[in-house]
This record gives sequence, C-alpha cells and structure tokens, in this order.
Amino acid sequence: MQESISSLKSVFKQHRWPAIVTFISVICGSLVYLVVTPPKYETSVRVMLNDKQLSVSDIGRDLTQLSEIGQSNPIATQAELARSERVLVQAVTQVSLKGVNDVPKAETLKEDLQVTTIPATNILRISYKSQNPVLTSSVLNAVAGAMVKENAEVIRSQARSAREFLETELPKKRSQLASAEAAIAQYKQSQGIVSISDSEGNDSAQTQNLVTSLADLDRQELALYTQLQDAMVRNNSLRQTTDADTRENAYAMVRAGQDEELKQLRAKLADLESQVAIARKRFTDNNPTLIKLIEQRDATRTLYTQNLSKLSPQNNSINSSADIASDPVSQELATKVILSEIEKAGLEAKLAQVRDAKAQLQARVNQLPAKEQALNALSRQRLDIAASVDLLQKKLEEARIAEVQLASNISIIDTASPPVNPNWPNKPVVLIVATLAGMFLSVGVVVLLDFLDGTLRNATEVGKLVKLPIIGVLPVLPDSSLNGENSEFLNNSGLVEPYRKLLWTIQFRSDKHLQVFVVSSPQPGEGKSIVASHLAAVAAMSSRRTLLIDTNLHCPTQQKLFNLVVRSGLTDAIDGRVTLAKAVQQTSIKNLWVLGCGEPHANPSRFSDSARMQTLLAEAAAQYDLVIIDTPSVTSSVDAIALSHNSDGLLLVTRSNFTQKDTLVQVVSDLTNNQVPILGITVNGINSQTEKHYRYPVKDDQPLEHQNYERRVLENVDQ
Repeated sequence: MQESISSLKSVFKQHRWPAIVTFISVICGSLVYLVVTPPKYETSVRVMLNDKQLSVSDIGRDLTQLSEIGQSNPIATQAELARSERVLVQAVTQVSLKGVNDVPKAETLKEDLQVTTIPATNILRISYKSQNPVLTSSVLNAVAGAMVKENAEVIRSQARSAREFLETELPKKRSQLASAEAAIAQYKQSQGIVSISDSEGNDSAQTQNLVTSLADLDRQELALYTQLQDAMVRNNSLRQTTDADTRENAYAMVRAGQDEELKQLRAKLADLESQVAIARKRFTDNNPTLIKLIEQRDATRTLYTQNLSKLSPQNNSINSSADIASDPVSQELATKVILSEIEKAGLEAKLAQVRDAKAQLQARVNQLPAKEQALNALSRQRLDIAASVDLLQKKLEEARIAEVQLASNISIIDTASPPVNPNWPNKPVVLIVATLAGMFLSVGVVVLLDFLDGTLRNATEVGKLVKLPIIGVLPVLPDSSLNGENSEFLNNSGLVEPYRKLLWTIQFRSDKHLQVFVVSSPQPGEGKSIVASHLAAVAAMSSRRTLLIDTNLHCPTQQKLFNLVVRSGLTDAIDGRVTLAKAVQQTSIKNLWVLGCGEPHANPSRFSDSARMQTLLAEAAAQYDLVIIDTPSVTSSVDAIALSHNSDGLLLVTRSNFTQKDTLVQVVSDLTNNQVPILGITVNGINSQTEKHYRYPVKDDQPLEHQNYERRVLENVDQ
C-alpha cells in the first residue's frame, strides 16, 4: 500500500504542470463564463386540470377525465398542449398587443418554455426564463390564458376530427374486408387447397426426404472440413520448415539444389568471397588485385542469380542460399510441400461442391411451407380487418355523442409576477462544478500522460516488469567524477558507495568466483559505459588488478573517458599483431588497465564470437583479478549475447525515465531464450530512491551539473 501511494505521488509530481495548467484553465473558463453570461430571470405559473365526467360516451370521458390511456395520461397531453404552436402564437400576439418589448418568437419560446407535472397532483407548472423580468411574467400569464381558451376548442376539434375520420375510414375498411375475403377464396382455388391439414399431409414425406439428404451433406461437409484443416496444418508446418511459401517456390528450391551448374557456381562464389576477404586485409581498396577479385566475385554472383531465377516457374529469384534444397532431406521436405498443396486444393474443391449442394437442398426445404404461410397471412389479414370494422363502427357512435357534449377542464390557480433577483448564472454552483471538473480533468490528464509514457520510473517498477532482481540503484554523477588524472570520484564516499554495493552484490549473487562479466544495456544512451568505468575504478580501489575491455567497436568509449591515447587495442590483439600486455593501457588509477578497441575495422562483428576472442578473455582472466567487458547495447548488436557465454554473467543497466518498458521486456526475453546468465539489473539515473540513500555535495558555482551530467555525457559518448 505504501509503495502504491509513493508511486502515485511520483506520477503526480512528474506530470504536475500539465495537471496544474488544466485545472487553472477550467477555473479561468468558469470565471470568463460568469463575466460574459448575461443574468436571466425565471418565474412560473400553475394550472390545474379538473376531474369531470361530462360525457356519456367513452371518447368524451377520455377527453375530459384524467384517467390513463395505455402508457400516457391526459395531464401529460395538456403539458404538450402548453408548448403547442397554436397556444404559443396566441400568447406572443397577446403580449405584443400590450406593448412589451423584445417579445420572443413562437419557435424561440417553445425551446425556452419548461412544462413539468407536479407529482401526485393534477397541476402543471409552466416556467420561463429571460433577461427581462417583466417580459418573463407577461409571457407566462399569456400562455396560461391561451391554454384555458384553447382547451374547449381542442376538445371540440378532437371530437370533430375523430368523427370525420371514422366516417371516412369505415367504408374503406369494409371494402378492404370484402377484398380480403375474395383473395382467400381465389388463393385456395388456384393452389387446390381444401384445408390446411390436407396441405400439411401432402408435404410431409417430401420434407422428410429433404431433411435426410441435408443431414448426409452435413456429415460430408464436416468430414471434408476436418481433412482440410489437417492438410492446412501439415502444409503450414512444412512451409515453416522449408521457408517455401508457395508450391512454385518449393519446386524451384528442389531444382536449385539438384542443378550441377549452380553447385559449381556456389563453390566458386564462396572461394572468391574468401579471396576478397583475405585481399582486404592485405591491400587497400584501390589495389588492382582487390578490384579484380571483386569484379570476378560480382560477375559470378550475377551469373549465379540469373541461372537461379531461370529455375523458378514464374522467374522469381531465390535470394537466400538457405532457400535452396541442396541436401536430400530438404529436397524431400520441399517435395512434400508440393504434394500437400495439391491435396489441399483438392479438398477445398470437394468442400465447395458439397456446400453448393447443401445450399440448393436448403432452398427447396424453405419453399415447402410457403403455401401454408401465404394462406395463414391472408386469413390473419381478414380477421384484423373485420375487427377494425367493428371497432370503427362503435367509435363513430361515441364520437358523435362526444362532439355534442363538450366541457373545459383547465383553470389557472397561480399567476406569475415579475421576479426581483436573477436566477442564472448561479456563481457558487458554477465555481463548485468548475472546481470538481478541473480536478477530474487534471487527474485524467495525469493518468493519460502516465499511460502514454512508456519509460521506467523507478527500481520497483523494473522488478515487477521483468521479475529479475534489482541489484543496484545508481545516482547521477558530476561531470568531473572520473576524468583523466583527477580522482574526484574515488575520494568522494557518497559517489563510491553505490558502486561498491553494486560490485559486492554481483559477487555474492554469482554461484562461482566472479572474474569476468559483461556490462550492457537494452538500448543506447542508458549509461552502461559510465557504469562499467566506475565499477572498474571501484574494483581497482580495493587493490584488485582490474582490466576494462571496450568491445564497442562501432563507437569506442573507454579511451575517451580515461583521456587515453587511441592506439593499438582489442582488434590488434585478436588479429595477433600485438600481445595483450602491449595492447592494454595503464590509467591514472592504480590497479586499473583499459583495453581499447584499437584501429577501426571494416567488419567489427566478426570479433565478438571468434575463437581468438575466447582465448584473449581466458588470457585476461589469468593475468587480472577482475575483467569487466563493456559491450554495445543488446538491441543494437549481438556482441553482448556472444560475449556473455564466455564470461561469468551479464549486468544489465537501465536508466530511470529513459528505458522503454517494452524494449526491456523484449531484451530480457531474448537474453533468457539465448541462455545468457543475467547477474541482475541496475537502475542508473537519479530518482527519489537514490536521493534518499545517496547524497553528495554540490559545488555552489555548479548547481546544475548533477542534473545535466547524464544528458551531456550520454549524448556525446555512449551512443
């Protein structure tokens, strides 16, 4: 629980400025709203519906009573009547005749008028809001008067409309009833149907036969589908094994592996590649011998590619030699791919035929009950029309009675008076809502930014993410902590202690005596070279003969960190041009030597997993108490993986607020899959955890060097 609260505080602290800006923006917006929004006055009027039974007919009672009809009731109808066009036009006309200014139009009044029903009563409350208090009361009183005036006419018009409608619709319904009866008779005569039971008896045998056939086709479809799935699984497995994605490629692979001319060209091309590599070591790029060998190699490669493309049925080139089935096993697998493709195509064709036959039978089955369905539809239509005729005849008589017996059931019980104080905007409510909205939006911004931030924040998060031990938390160092001849780093216990603890933790976690280990990181820029150099300095401080090897041949670092002259180093020792003793360089720190990368090489990747590198590491382990290997990052090169297998383990360096979570997870997975012994993970870069445990003095004239060191050094050195 305490860790969760601490993590939450860290998240809010990291994204506090966007949250503060969001909160202030919402508050400022609410203040602007309060300033620019004009005040509005609101009042209301109440009208009541009287419960009267003045009609002897059902329609008349429905028009004058408050009894419910289905899901609605008369009081709800009157509420809609208050907002009707006729009532609002009369109200606007009446207010305009009184000389009131700024009278709204009926459309605008309809949008602003609020009509609500007081629960458990027959009373309606009509409310209106405007900037003019006199206009507000005048409009409401006019609306209430128009409702009372229109109520009688509404009831009269409803009864009259009902009678006219019924007198028009009743003859139409009688005509429709006669047409429905004639249609039933004609359909029975055309289809030869005497009764529904005869039709069902005639179709039962045919239906049973079609259903049986459908069941057989279902079983065939299931069997073919199962066979097709098995064939697809085998086909996919063979494709993955042979790297042949089509039948044509598999055919080309077999042909390419058996062709004698291609075999000779491959052997010749390999020999020329070897001669070019040897010549590059002996001669410069402009040497005629090297140029001639390169031209011969390119010509042979072009001829090989042309002959290879001729073997493909569609002249598709085969670029990789791994795609050529040159051995009997590969040829047999490629042949199986061809046969599997043929089998799959056959099963797909059979399955399509079975499905087509099944669809045809299903269509025939669906047509059997059509006659019965049509007859039932005609019969239901006749019954509905007959019921409508009876109902219309009854309602016509009721409408005639209701048109004669009319009554009004609306009365005004409370008139509107001009309001004194404005109703909106309510400043306390607006500010409270704005404060709550600003808080929620600020939290949302923080959560969103934290979700979009894919970098690691602290050591606890690293441990939960990859399930590996965190063996060290390292602070940010000042610029001059380790630079050439000065020994500020070694003389400052606040800087040394985190690295001493890390070195001792690595030694205690190792199952055997730790003598050679690799320092790497998931991606460039995380400070692995800085960590390696400082660990080497701490080890040398404890009177251990320490050798720091820089294997980052793409971007050498350690000689720059120790201000050493760039001369012969790792590549020269591996090639045998110098011995290990002559290649290493003594630093200004006692017991610490550095083996730089040496002269740049055209193909640096061939050194890491060479046999000579293994021999060199064994020789270094015999001459020194501790050997630390600085390698490129895991994502940029496989050197770290290759060298880890020749060492006692790998130390993975991450950086707070820099290392990507998905990159770290992928790197740990790759190292585990390659059986690399991971000694643990260290988190580099200052955070709340390192500030709490390790503090060191800052010079008054350099207050920002602790914050800017990591960025400057990593950008210039550890790429």
